[in-house]
Amino acid sequence: MLTKKRSLMSNPLKTKQDVEDAFRELCDPLKQYYSKGFARIHLGHTSAAYSDSIAGLEGFSRILWGLAPLLAGEDYNENELLEMHLEGIKNGTNPLHDEYWGEITDYDQRIVEMAAFGLALILIPEKIWDPLSEEEKGNFSRWLNQVNHCQAHDCNWLFFSVIVNLGFQNVGLPYHSKKVEENLDRIETFYLSNGWYSDGTDGHVDYYVPFAIQFYSLIYAKVMEDKDPIRSQKYKERAEVFAKEFITWFSSEGSSLPYGRSLTYRFAQSSFWSAAVYAGIEPFSLGVMKGILLRNLRWWFQQPIFNDSGVLTIGYSYPNLVMAENYNSPGSPYWALKSFLPLALHKEHPFWKVEEEPLPEVGKKVVQKEPHMIICRNEMNDHVLAFNSGHLSTNEHTHTTAKYEKFVYSTSFGFSVPRAEWGLSQGAFDSMLALSEGDNLYRVKRHCENYRVEDDYIYSKWKPWNDVEVETWLVPGTPWHIRIHQIKTNRLLDTADGGFALGIEDKKVISELVTNQADEACIASMTWGASGIMSLLGGGNAEFIYPNSNTNILHSRTVIPTIKTRIHPGTSILVSAVFGETKESYYTKWEEAPIVEMDSNRITIKALNKKALEINI
Repeated sequence: MLTKKRSLMSNPLKTKQDVEDAFRELCDPLKQYYSKGFARIHLGHTSAAYSDSIAGLEGFSRILWGLAPLLAGEDYNENELLEMHLEGIKNGTNPLHDEYWGEITDYDQRIVEMAAFGLALILIPEKIWDPLSEEEKGNFSRWLNQVNHCQAHDCNWLFFSVIVNLGFQNVGLPYHSKKVEENLDRIETFYLSNGWYSDGTDGHVDYYVPFAIQFYSLIYAKVMEDKDPIRSQKYKERAEVFAKEFITWFSSEGSSLPYGRSLTYRFAQSSFWSAAVYAGIEPFSLGVMKGILLRNLRWWFQQPIFNDSGVLTIGYSYPNLVMAENYNSPGSPYWALKSFLPLALHKEHPFWKVEEEPLPEVGKKVVQKEPHMIICRNEMNDHVLAFNSGHLSTNEHTHTTAKYEKFVYSTSFGFSVPRAEWGLSQGAFDSMLALSEGDNLYRVKRHCENYRVEDDYIYSKWKPWNDVEVETWLVPGTPWHIRIHQIKTNRLLDTADGGFALGIEDKKVISELVTNQADEACIASMTWGASGIMSLLGGGNAEFIYPNSNTNILHSRTVIPTIKTRIHPGTSILVSAVFGETKESYYTKWEEAPIVEMDSNRITIKALNKKALEINI
């Protein structure tokens, strides 16, 4: 099994055969974990919010996101995984079998997993539907049809029944047009502009746009371009606009911004580009889109994301349950196989013939108001940063504050999630302002009372307590950015403004941590980069915080340069300059720190990106 991991790392991912081999190498280790009746895959002993039995179905179904395109793209007459899945479908949909997948209820996780079967009915009906007996077809269709009679969560989940019905239509089963119309009309209300959707009314704007709503929209657009041409064309046009925005989230080396929930789906990050190629849209040349997709896969295959048996783990760039959501079972990561959709294209398709092209220049600073971000790109150092306002609403997903409310997200530094509730080391408050009443229990921004994304800065107002108001002005830049906090409080508070989390375990090269600390500034560096912070107004002491291990999604051990300040009741203004660089030449840039001057309620920032900026507070 270790050999398979090594071959994935060395797979050049140049040809269609290379991508097919990668899919097989991802799935071959799973064969030993299928149940006796092949209807479930048991990949581990951790659990999710739903039963282990449903988690077994989840693992089974998610393989279809890659298996169906593989079998659609060429004339495979025999395939072991296909035979196993055919047997699993027969048994899983048979109410009299021990491995029956069961009757589903409202908001059931099985609603999610049904969409993969819909895709299979669209792409390979002759392989997954035609071989079934009439009784088996009846069992399969009856079990899937439950999706049309159960309530789904009011978000991207509404697309799952749509995909199932597209599959029904393709094999001559009743197409529930009313259900499809209702769900698509409801999803329409989530649309913002520039190709962006929110994941439900007032929901977050994150990867559920590209790897869910846009992904399914493009499948619909391809399948229904003759039967529903107006909607199909609208979806394609929106995807083309969205592509011009989403491309800024990718680095030239292949990584993408770690931001939001469900990051354990890993290379599903690039599945939008898979769907774009499948649907035949070209917001960029095929060579550019091919490069984005394949570089992302190559980047992921260089990360230690497998266990010793070659099975994908829960985590991000390494196995990590600390950052996981409550809906992550051992089989959940295989949603990443959605990026293999181009395998459905024949080997003579231009996508497989064209040469990869590098990532085009997309601008050093890009304002994206729909996801509430300003994207800054350091092309020379291949570093992408997303400066973020936060959201007006929140939810109960795990670590929502860390995944949606930090000041900045980075392809090089990642972000950290809390390990526990006691103190700064357990809280791991990188790129956040944390406040405490002196009891070592810290609060951070969970949602905004108000925000604005301007061309040169981001403003947000938030309340860690009902009687404490924080206004933050965030001035983006690289390698320096500025944070201005005006805090109105009747309480005595301890504050901690955390910089980037610097990874201090570098397994690729021998590197030692170097630290430099003064009263109001500190910087930590490794061979690969540096993180620092300095107080420009408001005083405070610089300190290195060493968070609990495995709190950062990119680096298992980190240090966070932090400015700690005690503020008294009344109004206080704190200004920090935060530094993050990813090359060894950081010392010169550290010495070029911004200068801040304050006159009444006006703050002037000099030397940041070589121009002065005035902000009224």
